[in-house]
Amino acid sequence: MSVTTKTNRIADAGVPRRNNTQRILTAAEKIFAAYGLAGARIDDIAKACALPKANILYYFGSKEGLYRATLERLLAGWLADADEWLTIEHAPRVGLEGYVRAKMLFSRRKPAASRLFMHELLAGGGCVQDFLRTTLRDFVQSKALVFAHWQEQGLFAPIDPAHFLFLLWSTTQAYADMQVQFAAVLGRKSLSVADFEKGIETLMQLVDSVCLPKEANG
Repeated sequence: MSVTTKTNRIADAGVPRRNNTQRILTAAEKIFAAYGLAGARIDDIAKACALPKANILYYFGSKEGLYRATLERLLAGWLADADEWLTIEHAPRVGLEGYVRAKMLFSRRKPAASRLFMHELLAGGGCVQDFLRTTLRDFVQSKALVFAHWQEQGLFAPIDPAHFLFLLWSTTQAYADMQVQFAAVLGRKSLSVADFEKGIETLMQLVDSVCLPKEANG
């Protein structure tokens, strides 16, 4: 057997595991979002993903290990969206609209994941403190350099980058975390794609107010 063939077989052997772990994490998002860490049961997650409980414990070690892995996948996705759009290669209006749309799409497609993170924060954020104080803090500081570049170019108003990001996060994530409230006010059972689009349009009108005229009209 050649080295290449052996390597390919090893790689192929890892495919079922990767597929299973993603199935488990997707099911765990929904169960943890509904019941929190304390109320969620491994048995319920196993049923939701149609895999044996033993598989879950083999892959993640414990319920707490699965909970942390679920949060880590969620947080990695959020940072990736910003790294794609909030860059000096994009003009402010383009980058911010791309970021807002990515965040709103996440809220529409994965509301359980957003609510899971909210549950964790409301519980004190013990499982994500390291992430918040290191990775997320460093991330915000790196994006502050992007805003500073835009401001130096005369493309963006002199507002505080961290607090501006806080406003974007809270607004876009509210469409997942508070979807029941929003839908009730609008007289529907759930928010439609058109509702999310209207939310994007409204938020971008506010964003336009901090993109300076030559950028907003460019």
